[in-house]
Amino acid sequence: MSATTRTQNPVKDRIEKSIELKAPVSRVWRALTDSHEFGQWFRVKLDDPFKVGEPAVGQITHPGYEHVTFRATVQAIDPEQYFAFTWHPYSVDPAVDYTKEMPTLIEFRLERTPAGTLLTVTESGFSDLPDDRRDEAFARNDGGWTQQMKNIEEYVARNP
Repeated sequence: MSATTRTQNPVKDRIEKSIELKAPVSRVWRALTDSHEFGQWFRVKLDDPFKVGEPAVGQITHPGYEHVTFRATVQAIDPEQYFAFTWHPYSVDPAVDYTKEMPTLIEFRLERTPAGTLLTVTESGFSDLPDDRRDEAFARNDGGWTQQMKNIEEYVARNP
């Protein structure tokens, strides 16, 4: 019998969360890509609709984070399948210029299931963040995506 040795990269680079929602793909898609609906469950008041290549900017409405401006750039919109944007994770200090950092990529994928829709969100690119921010940004966003999956589940259940 031989042993296999695997070297793991100690840097956590990717967060992935999945949830099966009891709603059709079209409903989940609207909750993700209609900027007003996205803002309801994500807790951000966005200024404009999502458009590929364009910034999405708005005010965070989550208690304790009202001083933070949400800034993302929409990368892709593939109807009822894939929605992606980039942003600077856990960029909560208004005195810091996060634009000098590489952004992470947020990807939402939708799949039809017998019960509704499997929604998977992936955030990748943490290994490109500065060493002094990487671990906290990863930990905060890991917990944040867990909460956001609950938020969208509750939102689509309340707003069929």
